[in-house]
Amino acid sequence: MSGGMLFDALLRRSPGATVLRGDGAAWDAATLLGAVAGLLRHLQGGRTLAVLADNGPAWVAADLAALEAGVAHLPLPAFFSAAQLAHALDAAGADLLLTDQPERVRALDLGFAAAENWQGLALLRRAAPAVALPAGTAKISFTSGSTGSPKGVCLSAAGLLDTARAVAARLADLPVERHLAVLPLALLLENVAGVYAPLLRGATVHLPSLATLGWRGMGGFDAAALHRAQEHAHAHSMILVPELLKAWTQLLAAGGGRAPAGLVYAAVGGARVDAELLRRARALGLPAYQGYGLTECGSVVSLNRPGDDGDDVGRPLDHVGVRIEAGELRIAGRAFLGYLNDAAAPAEFATGDLGEFAANGHVRLSGRRKNVLVTGYGRNVSPEWVEAALLAEPAVAQAFVAGEGRPHLCALLVPAAGAEAAARAAAVMRANGGLPDYARVGGWIAVPPFTPRDGLATGNGRPVRARILDHHAAALAALYQEESPDVVL
Repeated sequence: MSGGMLFDALLRRSPGATVLRGDGAAWDAATLLGAVAGLLRHLQGGRTLAVLADNGPAWVAADLAALEAGVAHLPLPAFFSAAQLAHALDAAGADLLLTDQPERVRALDLGFAAAENWQGLALLRRAAPAVALPAGTAKISFTSGSTGSPKGVCLSAAGLLDTARAVAARLADLPVERHLAVLPLALLLENVAGVYAPLLRGATVHLPSLATLGWRGMGGFDAAALHRAQEHAHAHSMILVPELLKAWTQLLAAGGGRAPAGLVYAAVGGARVDAELLRRARALGLPAYQGYGLTECGSVVSLNRPGDDGDDVGRPLDHVGVRIEAGELRIAGRAFLGYLNDAAAPAEFATGDLGEFAANGHVRLSGRRKNVLVTGYGRNVSPEWVEAALLAEPAVAQAFVAGEGRPHLCALLVPAAGAEAAARAAAVMRANGGLPDYARVGGWIAVPPFTPRDGLATGNGRPVRARILDHHAAALAALYQEESPDVVL
């Protein structure tokens, strides 16, 4: 039983204790364990279980059943394109699939056929060639990466539970009895830190549908819906990406409101967070604390928290070894087993993230090694640094900075709703005011949103740099020729 630690925690709960809450449904410990047992019978003989479904208790039960059965679990984000879904399913050799979108799966024409229904989800089967997975693979997490074909990261149950246990221990003294899962469960961050960790500490996990939380696909995100969901759940903790934190902060500021009472911890990760955004969020009652992690490291690596906070990504958790070599973070842990169809994982993972240790032992990041720009004047600039300054501005929803070999930097800006050109210009001026001259933005254009659907953003909201550069190549080149301050495409 590779998920023994989680099952032990559930067995210690009273059978009638509520452990999961979905839209209109509460699952107690006995119900959850019974659902897991019911699915185990269907998983016999299977190798890889893919799950393409909305957030809810059934998703968690399927995840636990895969752990119990020793079947690799392949979580599929709903924002993946048809080509990405097909690639992930075939690369992982998925022969079982649970979904609330059976027609979408059938349209892929991969040979899946309906078998049974379980907890409102269709269980599909197919005969698929066996794929050699690293020994001990419990989860295959596909990341959007920098290309159209996502990369499959093979992870061990022991390493994932190491992460969950370390997160729970770091926050053990905080009064967290209810966690609201805001991110899609297919994202490893919410799966491990938002489900496993709360279950280990005996908390209840609230799992409303993504639409209830405010996710609108190509239509963006409705922060008012998130606010209502938090008020309804009376949750004490949640995990946000910077874009969601910013949207909620702007909602509260515009309406003169404050965060719902009872929220004591909101972890923010997935991309760099500007200190000014954290300051504004906290002033409105949002207890936002930045953390850092990678899929290959089992998700969370370091974390800020009340009483141990800083303008950085926090102190490393106890389950990983972190060191810096030639300015790059290198991390050792038990989670990463290797990539699909690639060599086994090294004992220590080279993250590609540049950083240093602060005097207090926290990790301070300065950008990505492969993303560093060298301007025409020979100055090295990490674009994430400049983008974070731009994203701290209410008029800017998303930002992308370029300028390799150019005399100055330029930016692609996705305007916040209702932000006019003058507001964007003022935002760039303010951001530039806090940056040295070589890192200031000299020109910019307004562009449509970067989304996972169009391949220009990852599920966590990080820009997919190579694709953005290619997609907007002509517009970026024109910026340097025309020096136009704000051209709407």
